[in-house]
Amino acid sequence: MLNKASIIKYLMIFVGVSGCFSVLFGAWLAHAGQALPVNVQSTLKTALQYQLWHTIALLSALIWATTNLPIRKPSNVLLAACIGFLVGIVFFCGSIYIKTFFNFPIIGKFTPFGGISLAIAWLLLSLEGKNNL
Repeated sequence: MLNKASIIKYLMIFVGVSGCFSVLFGAWLAHAGQALPVNVQSTLKTALQYQLWHTIALLSALIWATTNLPIRKPSNVLLAACIGFLVGIVFFCGSIYIKTFFNFPIIGKFTPFGGISLAIAWLLLSLEGKNNL
């Protein structure tokens, strides 16, 4: 079983990879992606925006979780929010990318679960704020 420090470590690795992908994919979409049909570009831009914004949200939540580490351990609510952002990015953005690039429409069934996960992560952040600020 993973402890909280290990979970934070893996989440930070995910933040780095997701942020890097967002930048590189955004550059590709702005240049080579211009050859794609407009509706495909629009779909991919939506997924990319959600990925980038929620990667930043995840980074912020991780900073919040680790700020008081010497004093106390990060709360379970805050870690759950971080995991919610990760799951949301993978299921929401990832399913859109796969569905669009590989013409694999069944994967689109995961998109709403990712969206719900992102929304729950935001609510968990507000609960953490209510409880601990």
